[in-house]
Amino acid sequence: MDRAPGAGRVEETSSTREADKVAGPKSREAIQQTSPPSVPVSRFYPSGSYPEGEVMAYAEADHLVRTTSEEKRALERLNFKSYNDIRRAAEVHRQVRRYAKSVIRPGMKMIDIVEMVESSVVKLVEAKGLRSGIGFPTGVSLNNCAAHYTPNTGDASVLGPNDVMKLDFGVHVNGLIIDSACTLTWNPRYDRLLEAVRDATNTGIREAGIDVQLGDVGSAIQEVMESYEVELDGKVYPVKAIRNLNGHSIEPYIIHSGKSVPIVSGREMTRMEENEFYAIETFGSTGKGWVHDGGDCSHYMKRADAPHVVPRSASAKQLLHHINTVYKTLPFCRRWLDSKGQTKHLIALKSLLDSGVVSAHPPLYDVKDCYTAQFEHTIVLRPTCKEVISRGDDY
Repeated sequence: MDRAPGAGRVEETSSTREADKVAGPKSREAIQQTSPPSVPVSRFYPSGSYPEGEVMAYAEADHLVRTTSEEKRALERLNFKSYNDIRRAAEVHRQVRRYAKSVIRPGMKMIDIVEMVESSVVKLVEAKGLRSGIGFPTGVSLNNCAAHYTPNTGDASVLGPNDVMKLDFGVHVNGLIIDSACTLTWNPRYDRLLEAVRDATNTGIREAGIDVQLGDVGSAIQEVMESYEVELDGKVYPVKAIRNLNGHSIEPYIIHSGKSVPIVSGREMTRMEENEFYAIETFGSTGKGWVHDGGDCSHYMKRADAPHVVPRSASAKQLLHHINTVYKTLPFCRRWLDSKGQTKHLIALKSLLDSGVVSAHPPLYDVKDCYTAQFEHTIVLRPTCKEVISRGDDY
C-alpha cells in the first residue's frame, strides 16, 4: 500500500483541500457540504481534478519495472480523463455513503432509504442524462437476501433492529461506473460476519493484478472468508462464501462486462489485463452459501448483446425507446419507471423480456433465517499500479 485514499469527504475540513490550492482561504469558508448532501462535488474541486483512491503496488517482481517505465507512465497520461471521470463518481459515492451510514436507522421505510441515497447521488454528481447519474438501482437487501432487492413502488417494508442490510449503490460519469457496497447492522452480534466478508474483499483486492488468473483470486478469497466463524444465539456457524455470486469486470455503461471474479476456489484460468476495471465483491453467509431467485423482481437491464427487435405493441416500442434514451445498458428498476411516468409498464416489460432485449435480475436468497453480508470496491489495473478507486476512510 503506497498511498492513503484521496482527500475529499463529506466534512468541510477535508473536502476543501483541493479548493484551497486553487481559490484560497475564502473559498474554504464558503464551501461546505449540507446535510443531507446537496452540494455537487465539482464545487470542492474547481480545478476539475479529482482525488485518487488507494494506490497499491503490484507484486514485487513486477512493481519496479512498471513504475519506472516511461511507456507505462505515458499510457496512464493518455487515460487520465477516464480515471478522472470515475474518481469523480467515487467522490460522490464516498460522500453519499458516509451521510447514509450516519442516518440510516431501524424504523425507517426501505423505500425512504433508497430514495434518500439516490436523491443525494443525483445532486452531487449533477446528473445529466447519460453523461452522469446513478449507476444502478440502490440495493438494500436484508438478512438471507444477498443481492438485487430494491423496493418497488408501494413496498411498505421497514428496517428492523436485528436486520443485516447490504447497502449497494452505483454512480457513473460518462458511463464509467463506481460499484461499491458495504453491510450495515445495529446489533454487535453480527460483527464477526462483517469482519469475515470485509477481510475477504480486501484479500481479493490485494491478490488482483495484471496477468493474475481469476481462479487464484477466488481461492485466496475463499480461504480467508471460510477461516471465520460467528456465534448466534449460542450456536456457532461457519462463514461460507456464496459460491454462485462473484465480482466482475466493468466497461462503460456495462456493469457486468464479461469476466467474473470468483469468490471460491475453481479452475477459472482467465487472466486480468492492464487497464481493466473490476468490482471486487465478496458475499459471506451463515447458511448454505448458495443463492436462488425469489420474491418480487425489481432490477432489469437492457442486454449489451440484445438482438435487434422491433416490438409489435406500441407500449413495448415506447418503453424500449425510453430505456434506450434514459438508461442505455445501465440497470434500472420498476420504481424508476413509475417515477418517469411509465406507470403501466408490466406488460410492455414482459414483452421485452420475452424477446431477449431486456434481462431480469430478481432478488437472490440463501436459506431462510440465515444472514448474508457483502463488501465491494471498484478497482482499476493501471499500467504502473493498482488503484482502489472507491476506497474511503470507512471501508
